[in-house]
Amino acid sequence: MASLVNKLPTPNSPSTSILCQVLIDESTMVRYLDLQSFIVRARVLKLYRQALRTARRAPTHARDELRQTMRQEIEKNRFCDDKQKIRFLISEGLQRLKGLDEMLDMMGHS
Repeated sequence: MASLVNKLPTPNSPSTSILCQVLIDESTMVRYLDLQSFIVRARVLKLYRQALRTARRAPTHARDELRQTMRQEIEKNRFCDDKQKIRFLISEGLQRLKGLDEMLDMMGHS
């Protein structure tokens, strides 16, 4: 154990700063978003949360499959960078969610 401690770089050595920089670079996979991308991301997350809340109203036997389908739809387009396509997908998702919500209301699931 003592030999391992002796091989570690000292706090003021140049290799320590390089080691720390590498650790910081690898551990922080931060992706900075511009304001518009941040807002679109927030809209997607809001849609997903609404969908999960609506899925709770579905009959018990259909909830898991419904949640899985919702997640697959979101994941399928996770890395889409086309802002116009993302807006279209959000709009389509809201329409489909509204239809599901109305269907659940007609079936008496509240």
